[in-house]
Amino acid sequence: MSAPAPGNSAEHPFPVRAVAIRVKGWIDRLGSVWVEGQLTQINLRPGVRTVFMVLRDPAADMSLTVTCTPELVAGAPVKLTEGTQVVVCGKPNFYTARGTFSLRLSEIRAVGIGELLARIERLRRLLDAEGLFDPRLKRPLPFLPATIGLITGRASAAERDVLTVAGTRWPAVRFAVRNTAVQGPSAVAQMVEALGELDADPDVDVIVLARGGGSVEDLLPFSDETLCRAISACRTPVVSAVGHEPDNPLCDLVADLRAATPTDAAKMIVPDASAEQALVDDLRRRSAQAVRNWVVREERVLAQLRSRPVLADPLRALTERAEEVGRALAAVRRDITRLIAVQTERVGHLSARLATLGPAATLARGYAVVQTVSGADGPPQVLRSVRSAPAGTRLRIRVADGAIAATSEGRHDDN
Repeated sequence: MSAPAPGNSAEHPFPVRAVAIRVKGWIDRLGSVWVEGQLTQINLRPGVRTVFMVLRDPAADMSLTVTCTPELVAGAPVKLTEGTQVVVCGKPNFYTARGTFSLRLSEIRAVGIGELLARIERLRRLLDAEGLFDPRLKRPLPFLPATIGLITGRASAAERDVLTVAGTRWPAVRFAVRNTAVQGPSAVAQMVEALGELDADPDVDVIVLARGGGSVEDLLPFSDETLCRAISACRTPVVSAVGHEPDNPLCDLVADLRAATPTDAAKMIVPDASAEQALVDDLRRRSAQAVRNWVVREERVLAQLRSRPVLADPLRALTERAEEVGRALAAVRRDITRLIAVQTERVGHLSARLATLGPAATLARGYAVVQTVSGADGPPQVLRSVRSAPAGTRLRIRVADGAIAATSEGRHDDN
């Protein structure tokens, strides 16, 4: 049975030098690569033939150690400072003595303003397509925030402006200040961390991201995709107060409210106590005047109502009606009396006519009513013909003062 190859078992391990040499061989075969990033920790010492720098990825917490000659740094197209965005060409190198990896640079190119602006424009279109700039997503600011979260540079003019103006306008306002880098390679990470802390604080009602003006390179962190997405994810309203009026980083479009300057942000966030007091005084004056006008108007209405006859002399209507009722009652009585007199006279005339035409008056003139008496039980019948009273018929003759009984002797012919 053959012995195992070195490095495949604990009994036959590789020595450190063998591993280091193998790793160096693998890395040497990679060849040169072009890399883009931000320069940090530039270590340039006089008399030293190697410059050590760190190339950081602005969108992630990753970095590479890079080395080059002082002549390459001196001949760079722009002055290399911390935060400079560059594109470098280098060959990966593994130092076996220390077991470290670095990128040995052979060329350094600066990222031009045009390229930076083009990248920002591409990112703007991407975020706009995702809806991060949608006005419907903007959260309203509270009328009077109790605590304002402020993210800005330490001892900066922006911090002083916000604190001074807000404190002057509303002395009771409180601040939760987070001092972070506002430019350079570490700015985005620090601002995102501060943004998360303030958003998680339940006492913070609004967050202000403030910085003064600067060049396009200085304001690059505020157009970073990571920061823009962090602002969009906040539950607390965010106000962007970055730069002056001509500056317009992408965080202005994502934030719930954009202020041209930190001073304007303070004016937008807190109301002016003196102005609000003046407004309250004006409203009180206007309301008092409105009440006085209403009282005067109602007094006029009451005066008009009281001046009307029905209220000036309440019994006048009753008196007038009483007189009308008296006149109507007298008229009714007069009409009834006249009607009774007319009807009485009419009844008298009818009675006289009735008496004249009645049988009693006829009997008084000498006439008589002759009735035949048929029997004890039957009623007498008026004699209308001589044939109805043959001889022997009992008769009843009624005259004006009474009636007499008679007997018929039969028919007599008067010649």
